[in-house]
Amino acid sequence: MRKRVLYEVGALLLLCLALSGCSGAELLEQVPRDLVMTNREAEANEREPGGQEDSGGPKEDSGAGTPSETRAPDPEQSFLCEGAFEYARQSLDQPGQQWYDDMKRILGGFGTGERLSAQGLQAGYNEADIDRIFQCVLNDHPELFYVEGYSYTKYTRGDHTTAIEFSGTYNVDQETARTRAEQIETAVSDILSGIDANADQYTRVKYVYDTIISTTDYRLDAPDNQNIYSVFVNHLSVCQGYAKATQYLLGRLGVECTLVLGSVETGEGHAWNLVRVDGSFYYVDTTWGDASYRMEDSGRDGSISMPEINYDYLNVTTAELLKTHSLGDGVPMPACVATEANYYSREGALFSGYDREQMKALFARAREQGRDDVTVKCTDKDSYSQVVSALIDGQEIFDYLDGGGSTVAYAQNENQLSLTFWVTNE
Repeated sequence: MRKRVLYEVGALLLLCLALSGCSGAELLEQVPRDLVMTNREAEANEREPGGQEDSGGPKEDSGAGTPSETRAPDPEQSFLCEGAFEYARQSLDQPGQQWYDDMKRILGGFGTGERLSAQGLQAGYNEADIDRIFQCVLNDHPELFYVEGYSYTKYTRGDHTTAIEFSGTYNVDQETARTRAEQIETAVSDILSGIDANADQYTRVKYVYDTIISTTDYRLDAPDNQNIYSVFVNHLSVCQGYAKATQYLLGRLGVECTLVLGSVETGEGHAWNLVRVDGSFYYVDTTWGDASYRMEDSGRDGSISMPEINYDYLNVTTAELLKTHSLGDGVPMPACVATEANYYSREGALFSGYDREQMKALFARAREQGRDDVTVKCTDKDSYSQVVSALIDGQEIFDYLDGGGSTVAYAQNENQLSLTFWVTNE
């Protein structure tokens, strides 16, 4: 009789402790902002901003319908991608959108010393609004990988602000940025070649999730870790790099996605994504799906490796997200309530009780796909208790996943009501 060993690697509830590694400015840096000059008197012959003609900004996009794929930037002209999903821009009023468009144009062209529209001044905008709108631009445009911060000069006449000149600050020179943009495009083109052009939106999101996790290691000291260069070229990053790379790839694949800034339950800053799949919004946290960020040195005699990818944060609702995350107060987020594109719903891995036929089908699909790990999720605590009792206490897991004399390991996430099983020879 073959020996069958069911070994608990550890509770994935510890994930929350491991993820407190998102602490400190190293992981989610505050973008530097510098006020160059606060009280330069306007020259007597300078035309008042109020006399400048307002060109107006693009109309707000409702986001309805099927998004088009974004086009890669042409760094010889501008580093901006055409057709980007400008979710943060949509949260601004018309004067704010005008300043947004001004900043986007300036940053996309490596600009310095260019005036923001007089419309913002006429609307009563001030220095705090510059900071807020600048962050909106960065939230929507991960292709601005070379932007480090900004500075501005305020012109005044008495107590009246007559003009504001805005400049981007950059972490590399323009020639280096062009070279890096080409390196990024080479890597991205290779990634995009690996997915069927006719894939549905769920499949595109899962493909990006899997690909970034499989090709990137979480590293606190990774260079350029706040931008997409760290992921696509160096393959080492932290949460903001993961999130921006996810956003960039999904934009190229025609899936609406934006950056979300907030914190985890321990209070440290964190970054993840909001996506729209088949018309409904969901949250995606690629960083929290990466085993290199989750748990190290588990097991009795050294380390027992865990499956590379965890799907607890692939297309989740607001309610699920808020169990471990807190939303920042910058850009308002929608209520994410749909579940159709959630990983567990789509993959037949969501259980409302212990259903042997559903479990058998789930493990059969895993074998067909060549996988030796399976995760199940339950809709409530009672269902979770039923599944734990049957698969672990009753060891019925061996009816579905045969270790062939080796160890079948498992990990629990009581917070997300999920269980992961896999075969290991360790």
